[in-house]
Amino acid sequence: MAKTVLSVDDSKSIRDMIGFTLQPKGYDVVGAGDGLEGLTALASNTVNMIVCDLNMPNMNGIEMIRKVREDRRFDGIPIVMLTTEAQKEKMMEAKAAGATGWLVKPFDEAKLVAVVTKMIGAAQ
Repeated sequence: MAKTVLSVDDSKSIRDMIGFTLQPKGYDVVGAGDGLEGLTALASNTVNMIVCDLNMPNMNGIEMIRKVREDRRFDGIPIVMLTTEAQKEKMMEAKAAGATGWLVKPFDEAKLVAVVTKMIGAAQ
């Protein structure tokens, strides 16, 4: 059974790039345009990992992480922030909210695959 990554980003092109990067490696990718859509997608799919932007409308990445971590159903799901932000304070805030890791955009495809594989294992 393929492992599923939830990609939450207000940029469709970033969501598409994550899909184009992970799907050939055997991962399923579900996309959401902001934190609210991400929570809905998380509740209606079996998700092994979340890749989440920081700056989004409606609900930002840190707010979404807090909501995910409040819900015991999603315990143990790794959450990696993928953002243009590289400020230490934002990284610490995300970690305090429950983020597992941090990648800076533009992302290196091989690095994204390596992080996903390390966090949840190979796709198959």
